[in-house]
Amino acid sequence: MQWNDEGIVLGVRRHGETSVIAEVMTRVHGRHLGVVRGGRSRTMQPVLQPGNSVAVTWRARLDEHIGEFRVEPLQFRAGQLMETAIAVYGVQAMAALLRFLPERDPHPHLFEMLGVILEHLDVPADAGELFVRFELAVLEDLGFGLDLTRCAATGATEHLTFVSPKSGRAVGRDAGAPWAGKMLALPAFLAADDKRAADRQALSDAFRLTAFFLERHVCEPRGLTLSTARDGFVQATLKALAADPPTEATA
Repeated sequence: MQWNDEGIVLGVRRHGETSVIAEVMTRVHGRHLGVVRGGRSRTMQPVLQPGNSVAVTWRARLDEHIGEFRVEPLQFRAGQLMETAIAVYGVQAMAALLRFLPERDPHPHLFEMLGVILEHLDVPADAGELFVRFELAVLEDLGFGLDLTRCAATGATEHLTFVSPKSGRAVGRDAGAPWAGKMLALPAFLAADDKRAADRQALSDAFRLTAFFLERHVCEPRGLTLSTARDGFVQATLKALAADPPTEATA
């Protein structure tokens, strides 16, 4: 058995004296593990850092075997990603989210989204918004997608303000007003009728929204909790936005 693919390194763990088991999110073959012989060498260690893009060749005698990777670098990102807390936690948090998915299941759109986010972790607002959309995509692929396109009560597509914690569907401003205290806020940048960019409050609401459904549908049934890296990413992003608030245009 053999295949070639493009991947992004999620992590490694030691295997024997000189090798490692690399975890890679690939474009075609999903999240995949493989042994890298000599992976602890001075040559390979910089290549196998989380966030780097690599070309991988996987070989095994049988498909169910863990197999071996031959890895070649395509893009080194790890050095830049180590410069901020947002980037460090972001890489770890996205890797943790991908581990909710079955190993070797193809999710090419998540691979593409991961690459895009890795290129925008230096801009807090962009990183936060892209991360939330990544979480929503993971929920969708796990079968727990949210419907934020129209009001669950009226079918309207305008003035969507809330999300029902029971159904995961959007609710309009007027329809949801009597139960506002029990609803989750729908950030404007996620609503179908609003194209505003995410600000600090909107991101705070969005992080709370995705965390609620990840915990309810994904973590609790498995006896798990959301990664501490996610908490670190959220706090670092909101802190950065608080320290650098948007400036108002002057006449």
